[in-house]
Amino acid sequence: MKRIVTFTLNGEPKEVITEDNTTLLDLLRDSLGLTGTKKGCEEGECGACTVMINDRPVNSCITLVRDVEGCSVVTIEGLEKNGVLTPLQQQFIDNWAFQCGYCTPGMIMSATALLNRNPHPTEREIREAIEGNLCRCTGYAKIIDAIQAAAAATNWEAESK
Repeated sequence: MKRIVTFTLNGEPKEVITEDNTTLLDLLRDSLGLTGTKKGCEEGECGACTVMINDRPVNSCITLVRDVEGCSVVTIEGLEKNGVLTPLQQQFIDNWAFQCGYCTPGMIMSATALLNRNPHPTEREIREAIEGNLCRCTGYAKIIDAIQAAAAATNWEAESK
């Protein structure tokens, strides 16, 4: 069955016609061309597809489009403002917090959600926030360094809004 779903995507109103069983991941990548959200396991296990729905990190591969009716959805493409990376995105670059980069968008989305609710997290809180995001390349140390650097170097509350 097809339905119309209305939501906000990266700050812009969206209205889409979709099948009941269409995942948010498939809509983003295949219909809307937002390929920053990665397709990994398609079972909600790896976190490569993480987006924020109403400021909470969510696996878009197991979220149906119909369930985002009236919600605010933010993808990795929606973080930068006027071509400028967020402090967290820049710290991922500055701290070499990636190797292959496949997990990076999901990691950044989970870390952004953390810093939005807790601008000065402990290392344990960072580890808990990204535990749903798997990385096979980095060993996580540089990822944690980047998140800590972003938290320490910025007024997160002011700069992320």
